[in-house]
Amino acid sequence: MDDDLPADFAPGQMPHPGRRDDLHALAAPRRLAVDEHMFTAEGLPGTFRLQLFTAPGARTVAVATQVPGEGMGLTNGAERYAGAVWEKHCPDQEVPPVWVERQLWPQGSRQEVRFRRVVFAGADGYRPSGPRWKAITHEELQDLVGAPVATDRGSGYVPRPAEPEPRLVFEEFAVARLGRPDPFREPGCMPAGVRWWRRWARQLLPDRGARACCWYHGGDWHTVSAMALDVLRRSRTQKLEAEDMEEFAVAHAAAAGATDWETEALTTLFSIGDAIQPDSEIGYINGQHRSQALLEAGVRRTVVLRHLHET
Repeated sequence: MDDDLPADFAPGQMPHPGRRDDLHALAAPRRLAVDEHMFTAEGLPGTFRLQLFTAPGARTVAVATQVPGEGMGLTNGAERYAGAVWEKHCPDQEVPPVWVERQLWPQGSRQEVRFRRVVFAGADGYRPSGPRWKAITHEELQDLVGAPVATDRGSGYVPRPAEPEPRLVFEEFAVARLGRPDPFREPGCMPAGVRWWRRWARQLLPDRGARACCWYHGGDWHTVSAMALDVLRRSRTQKLEAEDMEEFAVAHAAAAGATDWETEALTTLFSIGDAIQPDSEIGYINGQHRSQALLEAGVRRTVVLRHLHET
């Protein structure tokens, strides 16, 4: 759903399906009321810079900026982060703030750094739900808030205390053993997790079809995972480090004549910042959407990233 939350949106309700998503309708001359460089709250699994723009009679706009290494990423934590800001800074408002995120990736990363507005479909208490992402330019954002918006992490950023660096290892993994993805960010085509009985049924009757509903269903994950396993085997003969795997995978895809979608999908599996990373405690550090698509397709084995701590 691309509709923004209407003015009469109340927690637990859905926006009207015919209402147009219009940035101009939300625009107002706001002021920067909060610029907290290390925002967090009790129970939040991460930190980020929070710029909060307010004006009488206008909906609050929150801009979250984060760098890798601050805990759960902005995409995976969208509902929790937006809810925490809503509860702490504008609890008397019936709707959450207009939520804009900016994930800063290291120089040279293939990940695109840009502002993205997160449109929520509903809310329960101070927890928004049903997030959808839409790109927004810096100029559009400044027009929305009517004030300058900083694009960097801020001078008040305090890196987490250095911990023993884990050894990053890509390894083969049985897809049926992946945790149940949650939350679901594509309600039209990923309305619920793949239950255990269904994931095992898909192992017997795999699905190789592509769908136009979203990028995650846009190609054959069986082909991509087979390429990934081949990349993994070839890399071991050359004793490549995890940091070199993304470039190696891109070269492999080109040599194999992979399609653009297959190349992009393969690259995400070997990107340090974007690889599927299952976690025994929280389920996933990253990769819920792709895991959902892999499970639905009945892929048997794929490649995940592990953080191994030396003992």
